Amino acid sequence: MTRRPTAILISGRGSNMAALLAAARDPSYPARIVLVLSNRPDAAGLERARQAGVPIAVVDHRAFRGDRAAFEAAVDAELAAAGAEIVALAGFLRVLTEGFVARWQDRLVNIHPSLLPAFKGLDTHARALAAGVKIHGCTVHLVRAGVDEGPILAQAAVPVLPDDTEATLAARVLEQEHRIYPPALAALAAGRVRVEGGRAVILGARAPGAALANPLPGFAAPPTPPPG
Repeated sequence: MTRRPTAILISGRGSNMAALLAAARDPSYPARIVLVLSNRPDAAGLERARQAGVPIAVVDHRAFRGDRAAFEAAVDAELAAAGAEIVALAGFLRVLTEGFVARWQDRLVNIHPSLLPAFKGLDTHARALAAGVKIHGCTVHLVRAGVDEGPILAQAAVPVLPDDTEATLAARVLEQEHRIYPPALAALAAGRVRVEGGRAVILGARAPGAALANPLPGFAAPPTPPPG
């Protein structure tokens, strides 16, 4: 089996990066991680990658004084030097230009902490709580030029609980991010993703056996009033 050389781009702690690295330790996993690159030299994920024995690189966006084309050219140079064929964004906090996205068309994948197309952009958990949604989650998608746009590869949902805070909801969603990103990347690396009319079809994907509802359907007895 040919394992597709894959680079991971990060800006922070790299928890989704760690999930991908763990999956890629299996020799049967169809993606081989050849580089972890950060736009921040102090990103904690760089040390995690180094400890895992993965080559690392830093392209500090601040050194390019707002010249996004030059910054992305430097990133592309690192990707080429590593031989990357797929790029996985894992908390990479830079908006990529249309040119960069076009160069990596259908080989550039991202994970976003909401059930897209809902809550694109930042502060997704706070916005979900403010909107009063009962189900929230995360999405793995192929990247397009629009922010958090592109064919969806995988999604996972979690219930929003009555006492949730932004932090508790984020933690529950993050668990699902770690769960769905590795198999979504595996499907892409194995050549099982076909894009048709702006939608991604994953060949051989299994449908889930159950649905998530929150609150559960049915009629519950009203709470007992306090005495007196």
